[in-house]
Amino acid sequence: MLSERKKYVKTLKRVGIGLLIIVVLLAIGLSVWEPLSIKESAPPPDGSYEARIVRDEFGVPHIFGKTDADVAYGVAYAHSEDDFSTLQEVTAMTRGRMATLNGAESAPIDYIAALLDVRGTVSRKYDDLPADVRAVLAGYASGLNAYAADHPEEVKLTKLFPVNGQDIAAGFVLRSPFFFGLNNPVEALVQNKPLPREGGPRLSDEPVKTSIHPLSPDKLIEDDSATPVGPNPNENGSNAYAIAPDRSPEGKTRLISNSHQPLRGNVAWYELVVHSEEGWNFAGANFPGSPFPFLGHNEYLGWTNTVNRPDLVDVYKLTLNDKKDAYRFDGEWKPLEKKRVWLNIKYGPFVIPYPQIAYRSVHGPVIMNDSGAYALRYAGIDELDMLTQYYRINKAKNFDEWQAAMAGQGVPATNFIYADAEGNIGLYYNAMFPDRPEGYDWRGVLPGDSSKALWQKTLPFTRVPALVNPASGYVMNANNTPYIAAGPGDELKPDNFSPLLGVEDDQTNRSRRSIALLEKANDDGKITDAELWAIKYDTGYEKAGYAKNWLDRIAALDLKGSAKLLKAQQLLGQWDWNLDGKGPADALALMVLRPANKSHYNRGEMPDPREILQDTVDHLTKYFGKIDPPMMDVLRMRQGNVDLPVDGGNDTIRASTLWDVEDDGRLSVRHGDSYIMFIEWAKDGKVHSRSIQPFGAATTRPDSPHYTDQMQLFVDKKLKPVWFDPADLEKHKTSDKMVGTAVR
Repeated sequence: MLSERKKYVKTLKRVGIGLLIIVVLLAIGLSVWEPLSIKESAPPPDGSYEARIVRDEFGVPHIFGKTDADVAYGVAYAHSEDDFSTLQEVTAMTRGRMATLNGAESAPIDYIAALLDVRGTVSRKYDDLPADVRAVLAGYASGLNAYAADHPEEVKLTKLFPVNGQDIAAGFVLRSPFFFGLNNPVEALVQNKPLPREGGPRLSDEPVKTSIHPLSPDKLIEDDSATPVGPNPNENGSNAYAIAPDRSPEGKTRLISNSHQPLRGNVAWYELVVHSEEGWNFAGANFPGSPFPFLGHNEYLGWTNTVNRPDLVDVYKLTLNDKKDAYRFDGEWKPLEKKRVWLNIKYGPFVIPYPQIAYRSVHGPVIMNDSGAYALRYAGIDELDMLTQYYRINKAKNFDEWQAAMAGQGVPATNFIYADAEGNIGLYYNAMFPDRPEGYDWRGVLPGDSSKALWQKTLPFTRVPALVNPASGYVMNANNTPYIAAGPGDELKPDNFSPLLGVEDDQTNRSRRSIALLEKANDDGKITDAELWAIKYDTGYEKAGYAKNWLDRIAALDLKGSAKLLKAQQLLGQWDWNLDGKGPADALALMVLRPANKSHYNRGEMPDPREILQDTVDHLTKYFGKIDPPMMDVLRMRQGNVDLPVDGGNDTIRASTLWDVEDDGRLSVRHGDSYIMFIEWAKDGKVHSRSIQPFGAATTRPDSPHYTDQMQLFVDKKLKPVWFDPADLEKHKTSDKMVGTAVR
């Protein structure tokens, strides 16, 4: 009996040791299989690069090179010095390895990259790009590779480098459609929810269904899915103003760029100035992963962008066969393309492979849910021309060249507000409008079984709504309809544009406020610099639109049963309609207005006003002991050890759009006024500009002197000079170095 027991114990030990070995081997396998399974990218073609990086007193890099490709190399290297962490995230995103880097929360981004066939687009279209564009992309990729080679201790993923020009192009393909709302139908279809309301006028009498849900009453921040352009892409916005010389006392042309983007992450602005002996001279800002600025100015002209929200996405319902491997199209069955996708998701020290299927039809990517199969078709699908357009407008020397580059229609959406040394100003509601045939409700789900409903091309640039040199002497946009842009009597007429374009017809508080202030300043025919500055930093609300309707609903509530809510209601009734932080009701108004603007901006249903008021009162009481704390104690700019008060709100021109609720109950701004630039061309044509960023040039380098060195200026509404002229820069440089293949 004893011997049998010993045998049994020995057997258990063997089994236990065997299982332990299996577990250990499995753990080792899961920790090493992902990098072993990844095919390393080929580096760019061999090239020789040399760039000079000069930094001014705020750490802004000024990159000089003999060729544009040299400059692109320097752009990548300088940006890596300041924010290699974010650049690696963007690189991982273009490779479908975000979840390997960051975990399960990034898995949807990797799936989206596969669903949209991003790498397929690059493979098909990259070689068609002009040679000079490909040279710039290769130079930029080489700069990233050089920094990674020089700093291997900072590289987070095996085989993430080298990268090549195709990898850089992939980032553009992946991110572009999410600036005009592709995330909305994708999220709704994946979750099997009703589709959100699309932009543009109604084309049918059918009731509009929406999946945009109001803010939860027990949360100040609604959780949003990860997207290639960060969380809360629906909140991205901007303000922009261009003022003609006739409206300046000094006869100068002025342009204000005021983007509202996340303050951190892969679509946060990075400031730079570039100078190439091939004629590329530009000051402005880009996103991580871009070799060239997206906004700013050269010697002759400049532009900025604001998000526009036309209907550029169409959804088709497919008719599948019983096996669900084919769909009906023009009376025949076409095979449904099917591709297995492995999402490599980091869990602790392990990377777990998770299988998914990416479907595709002749329309585009397909999402299957409980109610069927739906295909998506969107502006810019399977295109790379946005790379060429941005590069060409960077180097344009006059209005005609700039418009010719714009006519290439590579950028699928976003308003362009333009100004130049010759005094021209303009608003271009840039969009790659699908050439849609009449007879279908393009605001709803379309039949997927007929080629008649499947558009194949986009409309020419001549069909884009544009307002150039209006008599008012100004143009503006604040994420509103382009039909409100220059004041009464100088606007575009909506009847001149087909409703099939899907141009939005709504307004923001910022647009209402901008027009009111510009018209007032323009009464005497001139808009002074001081007046223009006051407009840009205005924190007021117009007593109109959704804001008035929302506060009227709160004022109409019967709150006799709650002393706290009644007091809050009365306090809001005395609010001065300005979030300057000076009034006793400002903190309360700031917080109750945000969910209303969110619903309005996203074309959703308004939340319950009593629940929002209750939620806000509870929060202020819990953390501040009263409902009327100074707003500047509540709303903060925080980075590292710097903690500063800031004003503005969710839909004020001085924008503090989104915030995180910190442990102390304060609201730390993470989205809103980001990169700001004031540009002017004097009567003699010479350009001068000033700018500011919320934190500094090195947003992820706590040890850098430029981690927070612009914060005080930012909250004080001050700007710093941009040393665009190299001769001026020499007087203000703090570092000067050469980088390149010959000097590493």
